[in-house]
Amino acid sequence: MDKTLYDLSKRGIDFLGCEHSIMAGAMSWISENNLVSAVCNAGAFGVIAAGAMPAELLEKEIQKCKEKTNKNFGVNLIVMHPDLDSLIDVCIKNRVSHVILAGGIPMSLHIEKLKNNNIKTVAFAPNLTVAKRLMKNGIDALIIEGFEAGGHIGQVSTCVLAQEILPQIKDVPVFVAGGIGRGDAMASFLLQGASGIQMGTKFVCTEECIAHENFKNSFLRASARDAVSTIQVDPDFRIIPVRALYNKGSYEFIKFQNQTISEFKEGKISKEAAQLKIEHYWAGALKRAVIDGDVEYGSLMAGQSVGMCDKILSTKDLLIEFIKEAEYFLNKY
Repeated sequence: MDKTLYDLSKRGIDFLGCEHSIMAGAMSWISENNLVSAVCNAGAFGVIAAGAMPAELLEKEIQKCKEKTNKNFGVNLIVMHPDLDSLIDVCIKNRVSHVILAGGIPMSLHIEKLKNNNIKTVAFAPNLTVAKRLMKNGIDALIIEGFEAGGHIGQVSTCVLAQEILPQIKDVPVFVAGGIGRGDAMASFLLQGASGIQMGTKFVCTEECIAHENFKNSFLRASARDAVSTIQVDPDFRIIPVRALYNKGSYEFIKFQNQTISEFKEGKISKEAAQLKIEHYWAGALKRAVIDGDVEYGSLMAGQSVGMCDKILSTKDLLIEFIKEAEYFLNKY
């Protein structure tokens, strides 16, 4: 193999400003200052999950992270957040190096505002058409995430997205995500033209992750087939699919959908109210699992790479192992 791991990763390394072209995916309640700073100090790129945070809380989280690392890190902002402009202002004020815009297609004015303040922008592309639209709007880099990922997911596998997008997009760095749990997978995507990868699930099983012991142990016991997408029981009541470990809460969600839809059909509530009840069902369920340790009824969001979580490591040791796997894969060729 003529090119080293560094050679193949250099574009991503230069874009992120870190040692390894590995982004730690933003996971609500998990990707906070402790884990993010640990990832950065170990040579990868951590990302704070802003989620539904108000601006004041996000600012405190950024400041705590800066106290623990002098490395670059990113902030993941949900584009549908009602106070997105204020969150962007917080990132600008606190000189965050990168902002990842998730949960929809970001407006060009938000991309432009961030870039005008020397913040690099990243967005998710679920297909080639959206990727080209984001580039036209001025995005600096893309993440393509397959449905193997944990949390909210799209409809296409990582393998197919990589084949569809990597040969076509050359003007901006592209990071591949979804189901990545070993370094040899990273190496294979780099060979296909990726600039780096994003990985989330395996960072849950690190010493620095604040997730409850019950939550981590659920990951250690799980196989890939245990991480399933939520089931939609009625095509007239769409849900945003979420991949998580199946538990009693998953079964209760199916029952809740049926009960709520029955209320609508009986004329007790409007369709809009029923849809809202279904959408809000999981509100707080992830926190119950991650923070409180309720692994029976809380939401155990996990990607299919959970089957490769077999031990708790320090973030540093996890990355050392991951890089060794990638280098071994490349040296074989």
